[in-house]
Amino acid sequence: MIKPLSRKRSYEINMCEGPIFKKIIAFALPLVCSGILQLLFNAADIIVVGRFSGNHALAAVGSTSSLINLLINLFIGVSIGANVLVGRYYGAQDYDNIEDSVHTAIATACLFGVIMVFIGGVAAQPMLQLMGTPDNVIDLSVLYMRIYFVGMPSFMIYNFGAAILRSVGDTKRPLYFLFVSGVINVVFNLFFVIACHLGVAGVALATILSETISAILILMSLHQNEGALRLNFKKLKIHKDKLIQMLKIGLPAGLQGTIFSVSNVLIQSSVNSFGDIVMAGNTAASNLEGFVYTAMNAVYQTALSFTSQNIGAKKYERIDKILLQCLFTVTVIGLFMGIGAYLFAQPLLSLYTDSKEVIEYGIIRLGIICVPYFLCGIMDVFVGSLRGLGYSIMPMLVSFSGACLFRMIWIFTVFTVNHTLFTLYISYPISWFLTAFIHCICYLIVRRKFINLKNTATDDPVSIA
Repeated sequence: MIKPLSRKRSYEINMCEGPIFKKIIAFALPLVCSGILQLLFNAADIIVVGRFSGNHALAAVGSTSSLINLLINLFIGVSIGANVLVGRYYGAQDYDNIEDSVHTAIATACLFGVIMVFIGGVAAQPMLQLMGTPDNVIDLSVLYMRIYFVGMPSFMIYNFGAAILRSVGDTKRPLYFLFVSGVINVVFNLFFVIACHLGVAGVALATILSETISAILILMSLHQNEGALRLNFKKLKIHKDKLIQMLKIGLPAGLQGTIFSVSNVLIQSSVNSFGDIVMAGNTAASNLEGFVYTAMNAVYQTALSFTSQNIGAKKYERIDKILLQCLFTVTVIGLFMGIGAYLFAQPLLSLYTDSKEVIEYGIIRLGIICVPYFLCGIMDVFVGSLRGLGYSIMPMLVSFSGACLFRMIWIFTVFTVNHTLFTLYISYPISWFLTAFIHCICYLIVRRKFINLKNTATDDPVSIA
C-alpha cells in the first residue's frame, strides 16, 4: 500500500475545497513568475547574441523558434496528459495509481528526449530550407538547432516533472529550479559568446547546460518526496495503461500545438520573405510577446489542474466557478501586459538591438498582435477547462479549424493578394476571436454531462469523459 502524499511542506494546494480565487492566484502566480523568468533568460540569449554577434546571428536564432516548437510540441503535449492523470488520481486519493503515473511520465520523458535528439539533428537543415530561411542566415540557424536539440532529454524531463508537481498544486519548486538554471544560463551565455566568441553555438551550449541543471533538480525533488509522488529510479517503467491514458489526453494537445506551429512556420516563412531586417524585428517583438503569452498560459495551466482535480474528487459544482474566475484573471493579465508591451515598445525593443529599422518593424508587430493578445488567453482557458474535463480531441479539432486552418487559408489568399506585414499579422487576433467563440459553445455543451453526473458515483475518476 502506497503512503498518502506528504503534507510536511506547504508546496501542495488543495484545489477541491475552500475559496477558489485565492487558490487560483496562489497557484498561477509562481507559474507566471516561472514563465517570465524563463523568457527573461531566453531574452538574455537573444540580447547577448544580437548585441555581440550581430543582426544575422539574431535572425538565425529567431528563425528557428517556430520550427523548434513544431518539433517538440507533440511530445510536450503528453506532459499535459500526465498533469491531468495525476491530478485526477490525486483528487480521488488513489495513491497506487499516482505512483504508476509518476514513473510512467518520467520514463516517457526520457524516451521522448532521446528521440528528439535524432529528429532535431536530421530535420534541421531541410526544414529550415523549406521555410525559405535566407542563405546568409541558414548555416547559423542549422548549427543552433542541432546543438540545441542535444539538450532535449533534459528539457523533456524538466517539463514532465514540472507537470507532475503542478498536478498537486506545487508550482513553487519548479520556479526555484528555473531560477537557478536560468542564472547559470545567463552566466554561460556571456562566457561562451563574449569571452569564447562562439556566437549562436555558445547560446545553444548555455541552454543545454541550464536545462540539464533544471532536470537534475526536478528529479531530486521527486526522489526526495514522500508518499505516492516519490520517484524511485529502480521503478522507472512505462505502464501501458497509464501511457495510453496520458496519450488520449496529451496527444491531441500535442497535435494541437504542432498544428499551431505549422501555421506559425508558414507565417515565419512569410516574414522571411521581407528580408533579415524584418526577421530581426519580428524576432525581438515575438520574444516580448512571449512574456504576455507565458503569463496568460499560467492561467491555462491553472484551469487545467483545478478542473482535473475537482473532476477526480467529483466536485462538479466547482467547475463553472473555476472557468469564470480563470477567464477574468487571464483577461486582466492579457490587457495589462499586452497594452503595456506596446506602450513601452521603443525602450523594450532597444534592449535587443540598436537598429532603428529593426525596432520600427518590431513595433508594427506589437501593435497588431500584442494589444488584443487577451483573446488568445481566453481561447486557451476554455481549452484548459475542456482538457481538465477529459476532452482533448474536441479542442484540438476546434483549434485546428478556427485558428490554424484559418491562418493557412489567410496566407494563401488574403496575404497573397495584399502582401503587407499588417495583412499577415492581423490573422492572429481574428483567429483567436473565432476560436474562443467556438470553444465557449463546446464548453457549454460538455458541461451538461457533468451536471447530470453530479450525483452519480464512478469507480474510475479517469474514465468519466
